[in-house]
Amino acid sequence: MANTILHKADSRGHANHGWLNSFHSFSFANYYDPERMHFGALRVLNDDTVDAAMGFGKHPHENMEIVSIPLEGDLEHKDSMGNTTIIKNGDIQVMSAGTGIYHSEYNKNKDEKVKFLQIWLIPNRLDVKPRYDQISLNPADRHNKLQQILSPNPDDAGVWVYQDAWFHLGKFDKDVRTEYAIKKSCNGVYAFVLNGDFTIDGTALSTRDGLAIWDTDNIKLTAHSENAEILLMEVPMEV
Repeated sequence: MANTILHKADSRGHANHGWLNSFHSFSFANYYDPERMHFGALRVLNDDTVDAAMGFGKHPHENMEIVSIPLEGDLEHKDSMGNTTIIKNGDIQVMSAGTGIYHSEYNKNKDEKVKFLQIWLIPNRLDVKPRYDQISLNPADRHNKLQQILSPNPDDAGVWVYQDAWFHLGKFDKDVRTEYAIKKSCNGVYAFVLNGDFTIDGTALSTRDGLAIWDTDNIKLTAHSENAEILLMEVPMEV
């Protein structure tokens, strides 16, 4: 029997800095909950909205895999490796902070907000050479199925990270069912609903709800609304 923990959207930590409205699925900055420090290797899942022409100034990271998934708008990234890029909905960005990097993130637009998920994974290798990558995904590849967007393997679909983790996005019509098979034994899955309503293994979820699932080989999903969208993050439970 699988173990599950449901995190309702309104149970997340919340910080409104005026220019930044951020919801934290796990302890972050001034939000601390000893019961929600991480889910295996998944350390941070922040749901951020940044006002027009605002953003995060230059700041450091080390020994963390940092994944950004834009949901709306255009986010400008600059880093100490010399990268200056724009990421937008349909893109996925990854940084291996390794021995240390600095970067900044700004809303490129003067007239609209930018929304994105910032995700941190605890790596399985420390002090690697920092690296940066981003790709553009084809949204059609996730219509009524799960599209792989991240894995441990550079030759696989999506970006890659220094961790035995796999991420998938899916966008479903109402009443469509699918299954997800765990890629590596002893891994768990954190499911995060981006939009709409789902049932996962009998648990009802709505927009921005999260469900942690472990001690299982596969999970069953059913969409209960049109354009229901979900992110599945498979990660090692032992870190």
